[in-house]
Amino acid sequence: MDSLDARILLALDDDPDATTLALAHRLGIARNTLHARLQRMRASGALRDFSRRVDPAALGRGLIAFVSVSVSQTQGRRAVTALYELPEVIEIHSTTGDADFLLKVAARDTHDLHRIADALLAVPDIVRTSTVISLNEEMPLRMRALLEAHADA
Repeated sequence: MDSLDARILLALDDDPDATTLALAHRLGIARNTLHARLQRMRASGALRDFSRRVDPAALGRGLIAFVSVSVSQTQGRRAVTALYELPEVIEIHSTTGDADFLLKVAARDTHDLHRIADALLAVPDIVRTSTVISLNEEMPLRMRALLEAHADA
């Protein structure tokens, strides 16, 4: 990703409903250039799905928890595949340390979180979990500051 790509993403962040022509005009580039760069960023995974912007609370899943998961050292990949089947698991990160994965889960309430925890423990090869409930999101995921720094580079 170069500085023009970062400027394109900042312009989209400023006005997500802008047309390709309006964005190209604002950035001073050809519409075809903009379109090609957006396609390349989508294909490479640099530009992720729009659904990542949805607040889980809007879907009735306002309780966010982080679950450390330890898996059997011989079959860990099978556990990840099974975790993809649980819609409440909204992120999975491989980690170092005592746990193998850190999951971000979205639940309705503590009773729902308990159900999700039971479902996690039922996944083959998961041997232990530890759950921490988020009390408040002090800072949501932010990329703008990184994009601005990249655009200025």
